[in-house]
Amino acid sequence: MKIYFAGSIRGGRADKEKYKFIINELKKYGEVLTEHIGLDSLTSDGQTEFSEQKIYNQDTDWIRESDIIIADVSQVSLGVGYELGFGESLGKRIVCLYQAQENNSLSAMIRGNNYFELIDYTDIKELPEIMKNIFME
Repeated sequence: MKIYFAGSIRGGRADKEKYKFIINELKKYGEVLTEHIGLDSLTSDGQTEFSEQKIYNQDTDWIRESDIIIADVSQVSLGVGYELGFGESLGKRIVCLYQAQENNSLSAMIRGNNYFELIDYTDIKELPEIMKNIFME
């Protein structure tokens, strides 16, 4: 199984430790095409060694190649929103994970879209069981 994990890069890297945890959990179920999202070395500047066109082409190719898109939508990110819309247009299975935070609410474009499987959680300790349930379906 090929998994596209989406998380904020240029929108902010405050959740990178959580992304690393999620990626490690996802690797139990298949190949994570976007492991770089969890790298400590990846800053909010993004993959500066690549042109923006190369990043776009790489990411949209990976979305096409993926069997499922898992996105942590807790951190606001235009890029993640675009990836979700692109994946939906291709008919990909999309699971959005949302951890509520003070002074941060989830966009109605995500919560109101019945195509997305939205899973709210309060603590990352819940994620292993959540992943197990996602991949048992």
